[in-house]
Amino acid sequence: MEKISSSTEAASSDAKISSIFIYPIKSCRGISVPHAPLTPTGFRWDRQWLVVNQKGRAYTQRVEPKLALVEVDLPNEAFSEGWEPTKTSYMVIKAPGIDVLKVSLSKPPEIADGVSVWEWSGSALDEGDEASKWFTNYLGKPSRLVRFNAASETRPVDHLYADGHIVMFSDQYPFMLLSQESMDALNKLLKEPVPVNRFRPNILVDGCEPFSEDLWTEIKISQFSFQGVKLCSRCKVPTINQDTAIAGPEPNETLKKVRSDKVLRPDRKQQGKIYFGQNLVCKESLTEGKGKVVKVGDPIFVLQKVSSAAEAAA
Repeated sequence: MEKISSSTEAASSDAKISSIFIYPIKSCRGISVPHAPLTPTGFRWDRQWLVVNQKGRAYTQRVEPKLALVEVDLPNEAFSEGWEPTKTSYMVIKAPGIDVLKVSLSKPPEIADGVSVWEWSGSALDEGDEASKWFTNYLGKPSRLVRFNAASETRPVDHLYADGHIVMFSDQYPFMLLSQESMDALNKLLKEPVPVNRFRPNILVDGCEPFSEDLWTEIKISQFSFQGVKLCSRCKVPTINQDTAIAGPEPNETLKKVRSDKVLRPDRKQQGKIYFGQNLVCKESLTEGKGKVVKVGDPIFVLQKVSSAAEAAA
Protein backbone atom coordinates (compact mmCIF):
# COMPACT_ATOMS: atom_id res chain seq x y z
CA MET A 1 0.00 0.00 0.00
CA GLU A 2 1.47 3.31 -1.06
CA LYS A 3 0.63 6.35 1.04
CA ILE A 4 0.80 9.56 -0.95
CA SER A 5 2.61 12.22 1.09
CA SER A 6 1.72 15.90 0.68
CA SER A 7 -1.10 18.00 1.98
CA THR A 8 -4.16 18.20 -0.25
CA GLU A 9 -4.15 21.96 0.17
CA ALA A 10 -0.77 22.35 -1.51
CA ALA A 11 -0.96 19.44 -3.94
CA SER A 12 -2.46 19.65 -7.39
CA SER A 13 -5.46 17.37 -7.77
CA ASP A 14 -5.13 13.93 -9.34
CA ALA A 15 -8.48 14.23 -11.16
CA LYS A 16 -11.75 16.10 -10.97
CA ILE A 17 -15.42 15.18 -11.10
CA SER A 18 -16.81 15.66 -14.61
CA SER A 19 -20.31 14.21 -14.03
CA ILE A 20 -22.55 12.99 -11.20
CA PHE A 21 -25.32 10.50 -11.95
CA ILE A 22 -28.23 9.42 -9.77
CA TYR A 23 -30.53 6.50 -10.58
CA PRO A 24 -33.72 6.98 -8.49
CA ILE A 25 -35.36 3.75 -9.72
CA LYS A 26 -33.03 0.76 -9.85
CA SER A 27 -32.27 -0.28 -13.47
CA CYS A 28 -34.08 2.72 -14.98
CA ARG A 29 -32.35 5.73 -16.55
CA GLY A 30 -30.14 7.99 -14.52
CA ILE A 31 -30.18 11.75 -14.00
CA SER A 32 -27.07 13.87 -14.55
CA VAL A 33 -26.90 16.49 -11.79
CA PRO A 34 -24.51 19.36 -10.98
CA HIS A 35 -24.33 18.48 -7.29
CA ALA A 36 -25.64 15.83 -4.90
CA PRO A 37 -25.99 15.57 -1.11
CA LEU A 38 -24.20 12.72 0.65
CA THR A 39 -26.35 10.40 2.77
CA PRO A 40 -25.45 7.22 4.70
CA THR A 41 -26.64 5.09 1.74
CA GLY A 42 -24.93 7.06 -1.06
CA PHE A 43 -26.12 10.13 -2.95
CA ARG A 44 -29.61 11.23 -1.96
CA TRP A 45 -32.35 9.58 -4.07
CA ASP A 46 -30.01 6.98 -5.59
CA ARG A 47 -31.69 3.58 -6.02
CA GLN A 48 -34.41 4.54 -3.54
CA TRP A 49 -37.11 2.85 -5.67
CA LEU A 50 -37.40 -0.64 -7.10
CA VAL A 51 -39.76 -2.36 -9.54
CA VAL A 52 -40.76 -5.81 -8.26
CA ASN A 53 -42.76 -8.76 -9.55
CA GLN A 54 -45.83 -10.25 -7.88
CA LYS A 55 -43.58 -12.17 -5.47
CA GLY A 56 -41.76 -8.99 -4.46
CA ARG A 57 -38.57 -9.94 -6.28
CA ALA A 58 -36.58 -7.15 -7.96
CA TYR A 59 -36.80 -6.60 -11.70
CA THR A 60 -33.51 -5.43 -13.23
CA GLN A 61 -32.29 -4.89 -16.77
CA ARG A 62 -30.72 -8.32 -16.66
CA VAL A 63 -34.19 -9.85 -17.10
CA GLU A 64 -36.22 -6.77 -18.13
CA PRO A 65 -34.03 -4.72 -20.50
CA LYS A 66 -37.02 -2.45 -21.31
CA LEU A 67 -36.34 -0.72 -17.99
CA ALA A 68 -33.44 0.98 -19.79
CA LEU A 69 -35.98 3.12 -21.65
CA VAL A 70 -37.76 4.37 -18.52
CA GLU A 71 -36.87 8.03 -17.94
CA VAL A 72 -37.03 9.36 -14.40
CA ASP A 73 -37.07 13.00 -13.40
CA LEU A 74 -37.05 14.71 -10.01
CA PRO A 75 -37.47 18.41 -9.16
CA ASN A 76 -34.18 20.30 -9.57
CA GLU A 77 -34.38 21.43 -5.97
CA ALA A 78 -34.47 17.78 -4.80
CA PHE A 79 -30.67 17.77 -5.12
CA SER A 80 -30.20 20.79 -2.86
CA GLU A 81 -29.03 20.13 0.65
CA GLY A 82 -31.81 20.01 3.22
CA TRP A 83 -34.68 20.07 0.70
CA GLU A 84 -37.81 18.19 1.75
CA PRO A 85 -40.73 17.29 -0.56
CA THR A 86 -44.12 18.94 -0.28
CA LYS A 87 -47.52 17.56 -1.32
CA THR A 88 -46.90 18.92 -4.82
CA SER A 89 -43.45 17.32 -5.27
CA TYR A 90 -43.38 14.45 -7.77
CA MET A 91 -41.10 11.99 -9.46
CA VAL A 92 -42.06 12.02 -13.15
CA ILE A 93 -41.67 8.74 -15.07
CA LYS A 94 -41.83 8.40 -18.87
CA ALA A 95 -41.41 5.53 -21.33
CA PRO A 96 -42.17 4.97 -25.03
CA GLY A 97 -45.80 4.32 -25.92
CA ILE A 98 -47.29 4.97 -22.50
CA ASP A 99 -48.68 7.97 -20.60
CA VAL A 100 -46.56 9.88 -18.11
CA LEU A 101 -46.67 8.64 -14.50
CA LYS A 102 -46.34 11.04 -11.57
CA VAL A 103 -45.38 9.58 -8.20
CA SER A 104 -45.65 11.74 -5.10
CA LEU A 105 -42.40 12.18 -3.21
CA SER A 106 -44.33 12.31 0.04
CA LYS A 107 -43.97 9.08 1.98
CA PRO A 108 -46.55 6.49 0.84
CA PRO A 109 -48.69 4.97 3.59
CA GLU A 110 -48.84 1.34 2.37
CA ILE A 111 -46.26 -1.29 3.31
CA ALA A 112 -45.20 -4.10 0.96
CA ASP A 113 -43.78 -7.12 2.78
CA GLY A 114 -41.50 -9.74 1.27
CA VAL A 115 -39.54 -7.42 -1.03
CA SER A 116 -36.19 -8.89 -2.08
CA VAL A 117 -33.15 -7.78 -4.05
CA TRP A 118 -30.19 -10.17 -4.28
CA GLU A 119 -29.39 -11.41 -0.79
CA TRP A 120 -31.62 -8.93 1.07
CA SER A 121 -35.30 -9.18 1.90
CA GLY A 122 -37.53 -6.99 4.00
CA SER A 123 -40.46 -4.62 3.81
CA ALA A 124 -40.72 -1.51 1.62
CA LEU A 125 -43.16 1.32 1.00
CA ASP A 126 -45.67 0.55 -1.77
CA GLU A 127 -46.23 3.39 -4.24
CA GLY A 128 -49.80 2.28 -4.93
CA ASP A 129 -52.06 0.92 -7.65
CA GLU A 130 -51.54 3.63 -10.27
CA ALA A 131 -47.77 3.03 -10.34
CA SER A 132 -48.38 -0.73 -10.27
CA LYS A 133 -50.70 -0.52 -13.27
CA TRP A 134 -48.22 1.67 -15.19
CA PHE A 135 -45.29 -0.73 -14.78
CA THR A 136 -47.55 -3.77 -15.31
CA ASN A 137 -48.73 -2.32 -18.63
CA TYR A 138 -45.24 -1.30 -19.67
CA LEU A 139 -43.51 -4.59 -18.84
CA GLY A 140 -46.48 -6.78 -19.72
CA LYS A 141 -46.37 -8.66 -16.42
CA PRO A 142 -47.54 -7.98 -12.85
CA SER A 143 -45.35 -5.29 -11.29
CA ARG A 144 -45.27 -2.90 -8.36
CA LEU A 145 -43.12 0.13 -7.58
CA VAL A 146 -41.73 0.16 -4.04
CA ARG A 147 -39.59 2.59 -2.10
CA PHE A 148 -36.92 1.74 0.43
CA ASN A 149 -38.22 2.15 3.98
CA ALA A 150 -35.23 3.62 5.77
CA ALA A 151 -37.31 4.04 8.95
CA SER A 152 -37.60 0.29 9.49
CA GLU A 153 -35.00 -1.38 7.26
CA THR A 154 -31.24 -1.39 6.80
CA ARG A 155 -29.29 -3.16 4.07
CA PRO A 156 -25.62 -3.57 5.00
CA VAL A 157 -22.89 -3.94 2.42
CA ASP A 158 -20.50 -6.91 2.58
CA HIS A 159 -18.74 -6.45 5.94
CA LEU A 160 -15.58 -8.10 4.61
CA TYR A 161 -15.04 -5.09 2.33
CA ALA A 162 -16.73 -2.14 4.07
CA ASP A 163 -17.97 -2.94 7.54
CA GLY A 164 -20.66 -0.62 8.88
CA HIS A 165 -21.75 0.85 5.54
CA ILE A 166 -25.28 0.56 4.14
CA VAL A 167 -27.18 0.96 0.85
CA MET A 168 -30.78 1.12 -0.34
CA PHE A 169 -31.41 -0.85 -3.57
CA SER A 170 -27.92 -0.48 -5.08
CA ASP A 171 -26.28 -3.71 -6.17
CA GLN A 172 -23.41 -3.61 -3.70
CA TYR A 173 -21.95 -0.32 -2.47
CA PRO A 174 -23.03 3.31 -1.96
CA PHE A 175 -20.93 4.81 -4.79
CA MET A 176 -19.35 3.63 -8.03
CA LEU A 177 -16.61 5.69 -9.67
CA LEU A 178 -15.28 5.48 -13.21
CA SER A 179 -12.82 7.63 -15.15
CA GLN A 180 -13.34 9.13 -18.59
CA GLU A 181 -9.84 7.96 -19.47
CA SER A 182 -10.85 4.34 -18.80
CA MET A 183 -13.89 4.87 -21.02
CA ASP A 184 -11.68 6.33 -23.76
CA ALA A 185 -9.20 3.45 -23.51
CA LEU A 186 -12.00 0.88 -23.82
CA ASN A 187 -13.63 2.70 -26.72
CA LYS A 188 -10.35 2.66 -28.65
CA LEU A 189 -10.60 -1.14 -28.59
CA LEU A 190 -14.23 -1.30 -29.72
CA LYS A 191 -15.48 -1.16 -33.31
CA GLU A 192 -18.42 0.90 -32.07
CA PRO A 193 -17.77 3.13 -29.05
CA VAL A 194 -20.20 2.87 -26.13
CA PRO A 195 -21.39 5.74 -23.91
CA VAL A 196 -20.83 5.87 -20.18
CA ASN A 197 -24.51 5.05 -19.50
CA ARG A 198 -23.70 1.39 -20.20
CA PHE A 199 -21.77 1.31 -16.91
CA ARG A 200 -24.08 3.36 -14.66
CA PRO A 201 -21.47 5.11 -12.48
CA ASN A 202 -22.40 7.64 -9.80
CA ILE A 203 -19.17 9.60 -10.23
CA LEU A 204 -17.35 10.14 -13.53
CA VAL A 205 -13.92 11.72 -13.21
CA ASP A 206 -11.34 12.95 -15.67
CA GLY A 207 -7.73 14.07 -15.61
CA CYS A 208 -6.13 10.77 -14.57
CA GLU A 209 -4.46 7.86 -16.33
CA PRO A 210 -6.71 5.09 -17.77
CA PHE A 211 -7.73 2.57 -15.09
CA SER A 212 -5.88 4.45 -12.35
CA GLU A 213 -9.09 4.27 -10.30
CA ASP A 214 -8.37 0.54 -9.90
CA LEU A 215 -5.55 1.46 -7.56
CA TRP A 216 -7.25 4.07 -5.37
CA THR A 217 -7.85 2.86 -1.83
CA GLU A 218 -8.32 6.28 -0.23
CA ILE A 219 -9.20 9.52 -1.98
CA LYS A 220 -10.45 12.91 -0.94
CA ILE A 221 -13.24 14.50 -2.97
CA SER A 222 -13.43 18.12 -1.91
CA GLN A 223 -13.09 17.71 1.88
CA PHE A 224 -14.69 14.24 2.06
CA SER A 225 -12.80 10.99 2.53
CA PHE A 226 -13.76 8.06 0.30
CA GLN A 227 -12.37 4.52 0.38
CA GLY A 228 -12.00 2.38 -2.73
CA VAL A 229 -13.20 -0.94 -1.33
CA LYS A 230 -13.66 -3.29 -4.29
CA LEU A 231 -13.19 -3.31 -8.05
CA CYS A 232 -16.59 -3.24 -9.76
CA SER A 233 -17.31 -6.61 -11.38
CA ARG A 234 -19.61 -6.46 -14.38
CA CYS A 235 -22.76 -8.39 -15.30
CA LYS A 236 -24.57 -8.35 -18.67
CA VAL A 237 -26.06 -4.83 -18.27
CA PRO A 238 -23.18 -3.08 -20.11
CA THR A 239 -24.13 -5.12 -23.20
CA ILE A 240 -27.61 -3.52 -23.26
CA ASN A 241 -27.93 -0.47 -25.50
CA GLN A 242 -29.58 2.09 -23.20
CA ASP A 243 -31.28 3.82 -26.13
CA THR A 244 -32.85 0.69 -27.66
CA ALA A 245 -32.90 -1.87 -24.80
CA ILE A 246 -31.30 -4.37 -27.21
CA ALA A 247 -28.33 -6.44 -25.98
CA GLY A 248 -25.26 -7.38 -27.99
CA PRO A 249 -21.90 -9.01 -27.22
CA GLU A 250 -19.96 -5.79 -26.59
CA PRO A 251 -18.35 -4.29 -24.61
CA ASN A 252 -18.13 -7.41 -22.43
CA GLU A 253 -16.40 -9.51 -25.11
CA THR A 254 -13.59 -6.97 -25.27
CA LEU A 255 -13.53 -6.52 -21.50
CA LYS A 256 -12.98 -10.29 -21.14
CA LYS A 257 -9.78 -9.93 -23.16
CA VAL A 258 -8.36 -6.95 -21.27
CA ARG A 259 -10.17 -6.60 -17.91
CA SER A 260 -10.81 -10.16 -16.70
CA ASP A 261 -9.45 -11.53 -13.42
CA LYS A 262 -7.32 -13.84 -15.58
CA VAL A 263 -5.61 -10.77 -17.08
CA LEU A 264 -5.62 -8.40 -14.10
CA ARG A 265 -5.22 -10.91 -11.26
CA PRO A 266 -3.53 -14.02 -12.71
CA ASP A 267 -2.18 -15.19 -9.35
CA ARG A 268 -5.45 -14.74 -7.46
CA LYS A 269 -8.41 -17.10 -7.27
CA GLN A 270 -10.14 -17.04 -10.65
CA GLN A 271 -13.86 -16.19 -10.60
CA GLY A 272 -14.45 -15.59 -14.32
CA LYS A 273 -15.23 -11.93 -13.67
CA ILE A 274 -14.56 -8.72 -15.59
CA TYR A 275 -13.87 -5.42 -13.85
CA PHE A 276 -14.55 -1.81 -14.79
CA GLY A 277 -14.74 0.95 -12.19
CA GLN A 278 -14.20 1.18 -8.44
CA ASN A 279 -16.75 0.82 -5.65
CA LEU A 280 -16.51 3.47 -2.93
CA VAL A 281 -17.76 4.19 0.56
CA CYS A 282 -17.57 7.56 2.32
CA LYS A 283 -16.65 7.95 5.99
CA GLU A 284 -18.33 11.31 6.43
CA SER A 285 -21.61 10.21 4.88
CA LEU A 286 -22.41 8.06 7.93
CA THR A 287 -22.70 11.02 10.30
CA GLU A 288 -25.07 13.98 10.35
CA GLY A 289 -23.91 17.47 9.47
CA LYS A 290 -24.33 20.34 7.06
CA GLY A 291 -22.41 21.02 3.90
CA LYS A 292 -22.15 17.39 2.79
CA VAL A 293 -22.56 18.00 -0.93
CA VAL A 294 -20.34 16.78 -3.77
CA LYS A 295 -20.23 18.91 -6.93
CA VAL A 296 -19.17 18.59 -10.55
CA GLY A 297 -15.72 20.17 -10.78
CA ASP A 298 -14.68 19.06 -7.28
CA PRO A 299 -11.01 18.02 -7.16
CA ILE A 300 -9.93 14.49 -6.31
CA PHE A 301 -6.79 13.87 -4.31
CA VAL A 302 -5.39 10.33 -4.08
CA LEU A 303 -4.21 9.70 -0.52
CA GLN A 304 -3.47 5.97 -0.69
CA LYS A 305 -3.20 3.49 -3.52
CA VAL A 306 -2.00 0.01 -4.33
CA SER A 307 0.58 -0.57 -7.03
CA SER A 308 -1.49 -2.84 -9.31
CA ALA A 309 -5.01 -4.13 -9.90
CA ALA A 310 -3.80 -7.51 -8.66
CA GLU A 311 -3.38 -5.96 -5.19
CA ALA A 312 -6.79 -4.28 -5.19
CA ALA A 313 -9.75 -5.86 -3.42
CA ALA A 314 -12.10 -7.55 -5.89
